[in-house]
Amino acid sequence: MVKREVIDIDHEKCDGCGECIPACPEGAIQLIDGKARLVNEAFCDGLGACLGECPQDAIKITEKEASPYNEKKVVENMVRQGRDVLKAHLKHLKEHGQNQLYQEAIQHLDKLGIKPPEIKTEKTVDKEKTGKQDVERQEKPLGQWPVQLSLVPVQAPYFDTDELLFIADCVPTAHPDFHREITKGRPIVIGCPKLDDQERYIEKLTEILSANPIKKISSVHMEVPCCYGTNNIIKKAIENTDKEVDFEEKTISIEGNTI
Repeated sequence: MVKREVIDIDHEKCDGCGECIPACPEGAIQLIDGKARLVNEAFCDGLGACLGECPQDAIKITEKEASPYNEKKVVENMVRQGRDVLKAHLKHLKEHGQNQLYQEAIQHLDKLGIKPPEIKTEKTVDKEKTGKQDVERQEKPLGQWPVQLSLVPVQAPYFDTDELLFIADCVPTAHPDFHREITKGRPIVIGCPKLDDQERYIEKLTEILSANPIKKISSVHMEVPCCYGTNNIIKKAIENTDKEVDFEEKTISIEGNTI
């Protein structure tokens, strides 16, 4: 068991409409006794594709001790349900930036002797339509989803890395070339040190640093005084771990320049 994010279904609110079931590409939800049920925690990736499909607002993301997500088992389950279901799952991984899980799925299909279906996400279609210019603009795309610190899973595949960026949430709006010059394809978490719960952020960041091989974390914040709280969150999280984690700071001016 690991502490991670999975869906939680309020069975008092659930009216058994079943709208969430086709929205789950992993097949983690089934209708049992007139209620939607999470039948296998190992199939739930915690990304919440089903949340917006529930008309009763009966589904939420919660962090708890749960079985680790198992991509190989999910793939085998999708194969049993048919090629269209498998394709929907692979597309889901692509669209949510789960590149490591996508590659794991492709490799497992290869071991099973199954040719993966061709996947075209909206981003892929857009690139084909708009040509070389659009491809160049997306040279360093966002490689994950979600990005908000409160929402990211503690052991997301994209945290299996040496470096993490903690970005104050005004920075992407202020910086004109945010992805190419700041993120450069590296994993990020985003939050507001002024308006959000700093203690909760410290706790969540401590969990992420403790559970992953991160050796360096960079604070990217605006030059305004309230934004320097990101440094405090990071430093306290590092203190709470038993690891040596390097700290780096980058400040962005209100004109969008790196100071």
